[in-house]
Amino acid sequence: MGLSQALTLFGGLALFLYSMNMMSAGLEAAAGNKMKSILEKLTSSTFMGVIVGTVITAIIQSSSATTVMLVGFVNSGLMQLGQAVGVIMGANIGTTVTGLLITLDIKEIAPAFAFIGVCMIVFSKKENINHWGKIIAGFGILFIGMDMMSGSMSGLRDSELFVKIITEFSNPIIGILAGTIFTAIIQSSSASVGILQALAMSGVVTLDNGIYVLFGFTIGTCVTAVLASLGTSVNAKRTTLIHLMFNIFGTLFFLVVCELVPFTTWFMNLFPNNPSAQIANAHLVYKVVTTIVLFPFAKQMVKLACIILPDKESEKARPSLAERCSHLSTYNIGNMAIIIANIREELEYMYSITKENIVMSFDAVLNNTMEYEAKLKENEDKIDTLNAQICQYISSIISKPMPDADSELISGYFRIVGNIERIGDHAMNFSGYVKYLTGHGMSFSERALSEIQKMKDVCMDSISAFDGDMRLYNIETLTEIAQVEQKLDDMTDKYRKAQIERMKTTSCAPEASVIYSEMLTDIERIGDHMLNIAEQFAQMYSK
Repeated sequence: MGLSQALTLFGGLALFLYSMNMMSAGLEAAAGNKMKSILEKLTSSTFMGVIVGTVITAIIQSSSATTVMLVGFVNSGLMQLGQAVGVIMGANIGTTVTGLLITLDIKEIAPAFAFIGVCMIVFSKKENINHWGKIIAGFGILFIGMDMMSGSMSGLRDSELFVKIITEFSNPIIGILAGTIFTAIIQSSSASVGILQALAMSGVVTLDNGIYVLFGFTIGTCVTAVLASLGTSVNAKRTTLIHLMFNIFGTLFFLVVCELVPFTTWFMNLFPNNPSAQIANAHLVYKVVTTIVLFPFAKQMVKLACIILPDKESEKARPSLAERCSHLSTYNIGNMAIIIANIREELEYMYSITKENIVMSFDAVLNNTMEYEAKLKENEDKIDTLNAQICQYISSIISKPMPDADSELISGYFRIVGNIERIGDHAMNFSGYVKYLTGHGMSFSERALSEIQKMKDVCMDSISAFDGDMRLYNIETLTEIAQVEQKLDDMTDKYRKAQIERMKTTSCAPEASVIYSEMLTDIERIGDHMLNIAEQFAQMYSK
């Protein structure tokens, strides 16, 4: 191979890899979060998981991207491990679509696709048209790169050294190892298969000496997901283990098949003049058959993964928001959906602790006891830590490119977290009041305690309105909270006037009166912050 051919080869390879990245990026921007919604809602059964995994991977043309997305979903709790098994199986089928597309003989019109796509990118200011332009241009560039690679590699047929190397691939161990290492490096089995097809079209490789390399590609593609699972939960690691088990079993199964039946001969006879189609269809059958064989054992695969990677005591510690999202840099598909889900989950966790503090704070006042002080302080420290972690994480990602809808949601969560933290502060003020009263041998009057109990009941109506999934909050929740907030305002105003009347009759100690007045202000502020949260949720989820 001369210098000119080598440059053409590397240039074609560069165009091929770039085109795949270009199409994936366009598809992710156009439908990434929609794919996440489909995965989340339509994977209730293993069969549906296979269907959904196949379709999504066929669209984004990367089983690695789908598996990394699954790792993120399982790690964030959006999906159960059992749901992921079917999607993994489907992803392995969907990844064969790229190879099937390459068998289409459209290299003559490929430049037209590239030209149309580039025009859409350059001359249109509409975001959605730009995304589709990337997809169409990437599709055209894919075939241009393939044609360049295939043409440049035709000279390799005359290279004794290269032919000798390729001949070694007919050894199963060497072939599988070579395929695994190559795909682990470029992190795309679809691209690896495409390159193998280019070699086949140039006459350098045949299905006979390339089949084991093809099997190795499927194992090498697991490396991306393994890397993505580092630092994630044990269930996320199990997801990558199931993916690895699936592909290792498929490889071992077809090693036996190739020994027992003329597997490669069938496809060479079916497509005698199309070596690219031989590889693509053998790859498809390999994936489909493996899925059919393993489908009945989906639950057993989950159990085996749990045995190999058992729960550890350290896994019980709750990872921070940044830690749960730390693996998301590998692929962009569905990343924003995972980030938003993690922020929402962290907010719900923070809110549950705040709610617990409000209940304990009211009880501490009503019972005039300090028994809740330690727990209140512990929870307040958690609330402050969560507030800092969530705000820091949102600040670190808010400037990154993202759809406007996602940006609005994240900005809304940023405002909400501040209101939750302030509610926690007002609850802690109650503890300070009780500490002062008990320390000075004072307590509220029966009348004041009765009023506090009534305010607690109304306040809890407001607090409990936000239980459950935050995405369900809407204008009706806002109306409910607004009514409760007005009721709290009316009550605090009424009780403040009653307190003034009691002070006139000297039936209430001056110090206790001041504390009671401060407490009324805290309760009123809690109502205000609850209304702020309700208004923000209505703005975010009522569109």
